[in-house]
Amino acid sequence: MMSAAPTPDEAPNELMTGDSFLESLRDGRQVYLDGEIVKDVTAHPAFANAAKSSAHLYDALHAPDTKDLMTTVDRYTGHRVHRFFTPAHSAEELLKARDAIEHWARLSYGFMNRTPDYKASFMAGLVSTQDFYAPYDGNARAWYEKYVKQGMAVSHAIVNPPVDRNKPSHEIGDVFIKVVAERDDGIVVEGAKLMATASALTNAAFVGQIHLGNLQKGKAEDMALAFIAPMNTPGLKVICRSSYEKKATSPFDNPLSSRFDENDTVLIFDNAFIPWENVLIYRDTEKIHEYFPRSGLLSRGFFQGAIRMAVKLEFMAGILDKGTAMNGTQGFRGVQAGLGELLAWRHLTWAMTTAMAMDPEEGPAGTVLPRLEYAASHRVLAPLSWERVHRFFEEHLAGSLLMTGSSNKDLQNTELRPLLDRFYRGSAGSAEDRIKLFKLAWDAIGSEFGARHELYELNYAGGPDQVRLDTLTGARAMGLLDSYGAQVDKAMGDYDLNGFTTGRWADGS
Repeated sequence: MMSAAPTPDEAPNELMTGDSFLESLRDGRQVYLDGEIVKDVTAHPAFANAAKSSAHLYDALHAPDTKDLMTTVDRYTGHRVHRFFTPAHSAEELLKARDAIEHWARLSYGFMNRTPDYKASFMAGLVSTQDFYAPYDGNARAWYEKYVKQGMAVSHAIVNPPVDRNKPSHEIGDVFIKVVAERDDGIVVEGAKLMATASALTNAAFVGQIHLGNLQKGKAEDMALAFIAPMNTPGLKVICRSSYEKKATSPFDNPLSSRFDENDTVLIFDNAFIPWENVLIYRDTEKIHEYFPRSGLLSRGFFQGAIRMAVKLEFMAGILDKGTAMNGTQGFRGVQAGLGELLAWRHLTWAMTTAMAMDPEEGPAGTVLPRLEYAASHRVLAPLSWERVHRFFEEHLAGSLLMTGSSNKDLQNTELRPLLDRFYRGSAGSAEDRIKLFKLAWDAIGSEFGARHELYELNYAGGPDQVRLDTLTGARAMGLLDSYGAQVDKAMGDYDLNGFTTGRWADGS
């Protein structure tokens, strides 16, 4: 007779705390910035505050007022886990996972995109689809258990570098990831992958393929790989872009970039050793084409992304409203119309998360997934919403975004301060209030950090054309367009050259 499942208070809890998460990053990883290895990412000025921001997420898993909001008992391991790190089995579970995702998103005001729950979109599926990974199904299950129990932070790198993409993959063996040696205890790989956003502050990276069209059977088996690499894997080099956190002059001047900069990186595997227990797919050109749609990453990933975007849009609506009040333009008709549209984008985005959860589709092994066609629609519309945000801020705040002085030191200058108090004051606040608000607005859309977010949101789920083509392809595969076309045929069947042929229109009643 099976024993009763443990209650949440009885369940083992191995989830990392903020402190243990920070400690887990001190593992000898090779993170490169400005030509040098960063010895400790938790203390380096390029990463320290972002690391603390991530630590806050883990603290929320244990805080008395958010512990039950964020966690549940995992049916597979019996441990207390983050609600989105384990597969959902009902619409109710998806909604509760949404609440957990939302809370984490609010801790960065929607500006940290690759928080650990993002990769949960894929990692949670390792337990419900483990048979797919045979003969490495045991690895899939083992990694799920390790991941979910600790609440590990996992990044991913699934895009090939933009080199010779017009050629078949097997002709670019000097750049794309491939296996170069097979050993009794694992494989040796070399090559590069991108974009491993935030990987400098994660525990491991999932490495796979997404651009699959030219992985040819019989020629590209050495590239048909999927594996998980701890960030301290010997031979793994993490090459970072310039750090916006490091460039931040103060929290007052750079309130977002000084603490929420998720550094985008390229992972270079320089004859790196991958033990067999970390391999999920090996030299299988057919399976490497199937794992992406089978994993649940598409619908779950866009579910998490939509929740995060809704929080971000709320934040931007708040800035726009306060900014126009500070300028005395809040009552202008055009300003009100712009703010109204921004709110509509937020409401639409949030409503889509509700629909994804409440109208789920059947997933593997008794699980449910957010409905894919709704997720695909968010994938198309999210970049448009962020493009409109920029338009509203540039139209309705305009030069106010630049009338902020050079830094917080201007306000601390005793000679300048009386002048700034007089000439920089706002209609709804002091000069300091006004400058503080517009520096926040500029960091969100105009700084290097803000420009990166514009680029990120545009390409978050793929190129603009590709997200639309995928929506079309998916609709055709599900028979949606056939159904829609049948309605057209039915409508045209109601009449012919001589008049109406069906219903009351035809019989004159």
